[in-house]
Amino acid sequence: MSHDYRSISAPQKKHLSRRTFLRGAGIALTLPVFDAMRPAFVHAEPAAPKRFVAMCTTLGIHTPHLFPKETGRGYTPSPYLAALKDLRDDFTVFSGMGHHEQNGANGHTSEMTWLTGSKHPGLAGFRNTISIDQLIAQRIGTQTRFPYLALTRGSGSLSWTASGAEIPGESAPSKVFQQLFVQGTDDEMKAQLRGIQRGRSILDTVNGEAKKLRSDLGKRDQDKLDQYLTSVRDLESRLVESQDWVTKPKPKVSATAPKDIADSKDISGRSKLMNDVIVLALQTDSTRTVTFKLSGMNQVPIVQGVSHDWHNLSHHGQDPAKIEELKLIELAEFHALRDFLAKLKSVQENGRSLLDNTNVLFGSNLGNASAHDTHNLPLILAGGGFKHGQHLAFDQKNNLPLSNLFVQLLHRMGVETDRFGYNTAASVTGLEAV
Repeated sequence: MSHDYRSISAPQKKHLSRRTFLRGAGIALTLPVFDAMRPAFVHAEPAAPKRFVAMCTTLGIHTPHLFPKETGRGYTPSPYLAALKDLRDDFTVFSGMGHHEQNGANGHTSEMTWLTGSKHPGLAGFRNTISIDQLIAQRIGTQTRFPYLALTRGSGSLSWTASGAEIPGESAPSKVFQQLFVQGTDDEMKAQLRGIQRGRSILDTVNGEAKKLRSDLGKRDQDKLDQYLTSVRDLESRLVESQDWVTKPKPKVSATAPKDIADSKDISGRSKLMNDVIVLALQTDSTRTVTFKLSGMNQVPIVQGVSHDWHNLSHHGQDPAKIEELKLIELAEFHALRDFLAKLKSVQENGRSLLDNTNVLFGSNLGNASAHDTHNLPLILAGGGFKHGQHLAFDQKNNLPLSNLFVQLLHRMGVETDRFGYNTAASVTGLEAV
């Protein structure tokens, strides 16, 4: 039997404290938020979840075509921002931001650290750190069927584990769609459950052996072991959550499964297919964290008017003819971004758009791809409930750490932390919530 507290008068409705516990046998469990914990006559809809999407164009963006000459809200749109003119109030463009000490093994290794902020990528002794999406997935990933999606238009991904390992990226929209929305057979689900249970039994064994070892260790090593056991317990809890998700029906969508585009040179078509799947994943709350690596290529992309390979054009050396062709490719990327943001904005949930509830970070790990320069990165942040419609410009030489923005985005995602990478502040001046 259900009870509708809205029909009960104030004196009859029992108002419970948020700090109400269930107690017994020495255990105290904090209760979830019941209607009885809300003030009389208040029945608020649950807040829509926050999401995070990061997209990186690994061959750079020609910043003279991106950054406006004016700062603030009254800027004149640049050629690339003109492609987003209908969404002007839904995004902020940043200049003067970047990660420090990004000189690495070669001119492109900075794509490894775009979402981590680690220094000197690829050099001897380098070990990457956790990417922002994976930190979010650690903290809130069990609330959805998939803790994260790591996607790519080529190979690799933008996502890195806490141990510094790159997470493989999925490039086939059809496979992502199947994972999200196609229910497995009974045999497939049983096999998946057996795999999860195997993982739990291994952890049980490791946990037992670690406890035996503890008595032989000194205090500092015991502290390290305790940290390790904590991570084991966290992984165990995530495995339990995974087991529960296996038997839950997947969401049903009216969209048909996408047909993959085999030609890697069709960058616009491949981006559109994956972007459509991302929207469905967010709309159905199948995940709240997505990265999409927009890899370039040593080929001629299928873009009208382009006749030279993309990588060569990115190293234009200020050649006007090359820059003009490069502009056509990068405009195609911005048109794909426009369509993606517009689709997010068209989806309504709890009186707001899906875009309002999704932080979309779009940009590149290269500020000047022609010189492999990692300063002054091209960056756009859309959605997420911020006051947008502006160009925030910072020091072009001594860049504001991009990790400052990451900490602010982590807070928006419900991850409370004061540190990420090499941030110097917990927010970016001028970027305020609505």
